[in-house]
Amino acid sequence: MTKYFQRDLTPTVLAALRSIPVVVITGLRQTGKTTFLQHQFPPEKRRFISFDDFAQLSAAESDPDGFVNTDEALTIDEAHKCPGIFTAIKRAVDKGRKPGRFLLSGSANFTLLKGITETLAGRSVYFEMRPFSRREISGRLAETPFLKRFFDEPSVPQHEKCNPIESEEILTGGMPSICLGEIEDRSFWFKGYEQTYLERDIREISQIENMIAYRNLLHLACLRTGQILNLSQLSRDAKLTSATASRYLSLLETSFVLSKLHPYLKNKASRLIKSPKIYISDSGLACYMAGIDDLQSDYNEPMMGAMFETYVAQNLLAIIGSRWKEARLYFWSVQGRYEVDFVVEAGRSCMAIEVKSSARWDKKDLSGLEAFLAATPHCRAAVLCYNGKEAVQLGKKIWALPLGLLLS
Repeated sequence: MTKYFQRDLTPTVLAALRSIPVVVITGLRQTGKTTFLQHQFPPEKRRFISFDDFAQLSAAESDPDGFVNTDEALTIDEAHKCPGIFTAIKRAVDKGRKPGRFLLSGSANFTLLKGITETLAGRSVYFEMRPFSRREISGRLAETPFLKRFFDEPSVPQHEKCNPIESEEILTGGMPSICLGEIEDRSFWFKGYEQTYLERDIREISQIENMIAYRNLLHLACLRTGQILNLSQLSRDAKLTSATASRYLSLLETSFVLSKLHPYLKNKASRLIKSPKIYISDSGLACYMAGIDDLQSDYNEPMMGAMFETYVAQNLLAIIGSRWKEARLYFWSVQGRYEVDFVVEAGRSCMAIEVKSSARWDKKDLSGLEAFLAATPHCRAAVLCYNGKEAVQLGKKIWALPLGLLLS
């Protein structure tokens, strides 16, 4: 039996259950939502129901109000399979607004999201369970993430051990079946995942007119992970209209297959208008879909930097989403002259992060960070994150930190 690994989302979910009537766990399929619910909230604490069980689903469909009308705290897995349950939960909550009464989960599905936003608005909060982060795989969750500690008090850490990121970690990614060693050959698992979820399941929940073009766009998006989205070029390469390509990308985003990072701009409204960066949600899946099976430095893979950055984005988004609800992640670019890979914003402060996949760096790698500091007086720290082991302060507000430390 596979050992259960704690998830970073646990404290946040527990806190939400103490104050909100309905808490929802959603996210990319196969990221461990059901396992999380079964281990973290055993039957003696909450009644567990799965709508994968036909008998339970049938009972809920025939009498949804009676199904949820109980004094027990309910955990309902795959809740989206019974759309009528959301209205019944709404009525039950309106009669008695007891915190933590319902804990729902479901894979990225429009029925689930529609039920939350339209029926349970003001009564629920939802959290995204992402692929396993480096923190979760290592089991070092007791401490506050280093990212937040450094943001609160930028200083050179002492005696904190960290290991460089290996190329195998990027190829493996964070899908539980792969990163926890349950599958011997990951290519078989990813192939099945592509065939069942990325193609069949998504096709069933949304109208896709041209499956071949959709598949091409998905592979092209993986080849563009870590890049600023050029919709006209992407749609042309996929042989789709811009409107159709945009709809398919929105489908992939709503399904949590990819994430969009918006540019960091002083005008917050403009952040939503300018072209975003796209990142595939799991670096292992991105590598498989892009046809990459080797990232060793001597192999000279041209997408090494993009996949490395995708792995970092995957971890940063997991940390922020699980343990730092006030923070948001952006990128910064000035007309191709200067770029910063990531900008973490919390409140009125921010921190710039430039990622370098090698264990060495030089002065030119700081140009983007220096430009960002000059343009952003309220920036707390500008950090060059490289794949080494030493942390050092390079100047006022500028540090070089090991990536392994930043993601710990």
